[in-house]
Amino acid sequence: MSGLTPPTSRENKRKIANSKRRASVADRRAARPFTLWREVLVAYLAPALMAGAGGVASGKAGLTLAAFTSIAGTSAVVALLIGSWLQRRARSRPWTTALPRILVAAILAVGAAVIAGLVGWFASRWLPDHTSVVDTAWLARLQFDLPISAAVAAVIVTWRWRRQKP
Repeated sequence: MSGLTPPTSRENKRKIANSKRRASVADRRAARPFTLWREVLVAYLAPALMAGAGGVASGKAGLTLAAFTSIAGTSAVVALLIGSWLQRRARSRPWTTALPRILVAAILAVGAAVIAGLVGWFASRWLPDHTSVVDTAWLARLQFDLPISAAVAAVIVTWRWRRQKP
């Protein structure tokens, strides 16, 4: 007799829920491939808005200016460089896909931070001594802004790139 009774509303809801299930993770990855221009845009906008909001909220004009120049600019440049390197050259370097994702992201983050730290040191120390650039407070910020922005951008771009790889 139970086979003749109509299904309860709970059973109907379960069938509807099963039919509307989200696509699998592999399907979503295929639908949204790694796009370099989008990564660079997000790498610029995210730190610019977050650090800019922090500068406005705290009343620090230097942080607000740095948010849209050295912090976000560094992040966008690093995202562009690492993202394009990963798209073009990573296939010839098997360690980028053989190592765990966290290790690849850490290696590239440390490398980007070291290079950006050297650029920050060069800009803040060498330029005022050897050129007509005046030693100002924004030059001193570069030693901290550049390596941190580079490391964060490297981790995010590498993580998102590796997510697309099998």
